[in-house]
Amino acid sequence: MKKFVMVHDENLCIGCQGCVVACKNENGVGEGVSRLEIYGVSSGVFPNLKLDIKRQSCVMCEESPCVSVCPTNASFKTADGVVMIDERECIGCKYCILACPYEARYVNPATGKVDKCTFCYDSRVVKGENPACVSVCPTDALIFGDANDENSAVAKILASGVKYPKENLGLKPRLGVIENYKG
Repeated sequence: MKKFVMVHDENLCIGCQGCVVACKNENGVGEGVSRLEIYGVSSGVFPNLKLDIKRQSCVMCEESPCVSVCPTNASFKTADGVVMIDERECIGCKYCILACPYEARYVNPATGKVDKCTFCYDSRVVKGENPACVSVCPTDALIFGDANDENSAVAKILASGVKYPKENLGLKPRLGVIENYKG
């Protein structure tokens, strides 16, 4: 069985927002909302300032609180472990939004239904393609693939060590981060 994972290398990300635009176009995401966000965090004191680029999106938890609280089973996981939403079943109750510690879900203003990143599972991944965000990244800061395939680029990156957001919660995220070099 496949285990789809994504890694964001903060050392390579230039904050160009290409991934955000690609995601919006691929998934028909409307104005004012986003399935993923890229933002900068500044540190230091002038003139020694530093800007770290961060990514925020669904991290595809293996232990998904958003799935377990959904009263209609609209939130579910595929056999590959990708957390999805069946819009036909969603009643817009927002329980999943409250359960998500990553603030990765939102109500789509056009439909009143909950939406989030899906790794472009239905439109690209099932066809053997990378998610839209990965395919447009000019610096290869996003790595995606099957962690169970030891020859995949993502498995090799994972073997070298990555961090996981809010790892202490025990939700086992599938979106890892290579943090900025602090040297």
